[in-house]
Amino acid sequence: MITKRTNSGDNDFRQLVAELDADLKIRDGEEHIFYAQFNKIDKIKQVIVAYVQDKPVGCGAIKVYSGDTMEVKRMFVQPGERGKGVASGILSELESWSRELGYKKCLLETGQKQPEAIRMYKKNKYTVIPNYGQYKNIENSICFEKEL
Repeated sequence: MITKRTNSGDNDFRQLVAELDADLKIRDGEEHIFYAQFNKIDKIKQVIVAYVQDKPVGCGAIKVYSGDTMEVKRMFVQPGERGKGVASGILSELESWSRELGYKKCLLETGQKQPEAIRMYKKNKYTVIPNYGQYKNIENSICFEKEL
């Protein structure tokens, strides 16, 4: 696997996000409209796309949340590539990029209906925190953070 640093204008990223959104629409059902409003990608400056044999298979992004914190967004790995360390590799690269930019922490939200994501974040030493911001009273949401 190789990773590429890019931005939200990248065509491979946009294709992967379309696959992610299709998956989330099924998983989240009626709640999908609520979540979709927080997942706009047009202004994301830090994006990672992962490639296996020159094929884009996964992505993730970070955006500024606060003065010392980046928020991890748009994490996705194609189903056939899951369980091979792709997501952890993307996450590690996003954390490195956050550190390079001077940030001390990453936080994120994922859904209770995404058990594979929850396992991956816990495996990568993210700890569950109270739901933040727009996710505060949302039962399907689970939020995590990690000190960098």
